[in-house]
Amino acid sequence: MNSSTRRFVREHAADDVRTLALQARRYPDVEMQEALTQIAGRQAAAQKIPSWQACGELRYPPHLSLEQCSSEATARYKARIAAAGNGLVDPTGSVVNPSGSVVDLTGGFGVDCAFLSERFGQAVYVERNEALCRIAAHNFAVLGLRHIKVVNSDAAAYLEQMSPVDCIYVDPARRDGHGGKVIAVADCEPDVVALQPLLLQKARHVLLKLSPMLDLTQALSALASTEQVHVVAAGNECKELLLLSGHQPLPTGEVPIHCVNLPHTPAVATDLPPAFTFTRREESEAACRYADRLHSYLYEPNAALLKAGAFRTVACRYRIEKLAVSTHLYTSDRLIADFPGRRFRLIGSCAVNRKALTALLGATARANLTVRNFPATVAGLRRQLRLAEGGDIYLFATTLHDGRKVLVAGEKAPQ
Repeated sequence: MNSSTRRFVREHAADDVRTLALQARRYPDVEMQEALTQIAGRQAAAQKIPSWQACGELRYPPHLSLEQCSSEATARYKARIAAAGNGLVDPTGSVVNPSGSVVDLTGGFGVDCAFLSERFGQAVYVERNEALCRIAAHNFAVLGLRHIKVVNSDAAAYLEQMSPVDCIYVDPARRDGHGGKVIAVADCEPDVVALQPLLLQKARHVLLKLSPMLDLTQALSALASTEQVHVVAAGNECKELLLLSGHQPLPTGEVPIHCVNLPHTPAVATDLPPAFTFTRREESEAACRYADRLHSYLYEPNAALLKAGAFRTVACRYRIEKLAVSTHLYTSDRLIADFPGRRFRLIGSCAVNRKALTALLGATARANLTVRNFPATVAGLRRQLRLAEGGDIYLFATTLHDGRKVLVAGEKAPQ
């Protein structure tokens, strides 16, 4: 960027890029498209990668690459998994083997590689897009990550000729040639299913990031070398499926599945929330109890548990009752303060109609509405009930074990 463009970016860092675009003629010396890319990038990174916010010299790619990159919280979590899987961290999360090596075969903007590299003494970033390579090389230098080698190459081609390392990280593209999203692991690019033997020939462990939209059962079937699964949510929104593969795979039913819900702030070694860990065999054998009535407290598992399918296991583990086979809500008479999800003190329940709801909550009540195993949408049901949004009451439209459709009202339980 020329000096006028750099100054423009600094002076308009907090401004709306759409408004700035309409004013382009007022700034003939400014490379406006590049300036808008950098301003938009800085604004997005302030939320997604907060520890980079203070570094004004970073360069940002066009919107799509930034949209697809990991958040700082999830990148830090992946770095810990990769290092721990290769025996490179002590219980505090500190690197204990600076000779450890990692290769990121799908570098992109470089967020994952940057945080992975903090756990390994040697790191290689591989990316086939030359422009992204230039941005990554610049940013790694600015961030002081000079031990990362940047390679402009196709992932499969580099894999063929690379020397063995401790860990390979792969985040395959999940869109087809027409921009549509794919649902099978083998349809991603690069094809990690076909490359699986070579990946394990070149690394002790392979850490694979998949979209939460992909089917976990299908992924485990296709990737038989899996040793661990991590289902990662952030702020109760499921973000990633992580599969750690190695040379000591387990039967599909015995693979430990770790469910974690990261806070919005970056997760570092000392503040990671506890994971809920189970296996598919444990879930299939779990004999949970079903509630014949609603008790004093209501529970909703976090997004990671719901994605992983720990429906019966969580009921058995915490000795609570499930509302119905397909209703993933739970109830108990005593508060389970460490339940991995939202906890509510029950106010009451009623039939699904405006008159009954008014009797329960009052004519002017407002509530946060959620639908769980119920034949209606939130928007449609809110119109039907003439229910205002917001407030301190949480309302669940759901189905009980005896088949009744009800509205269950609660307020957040004390932490």
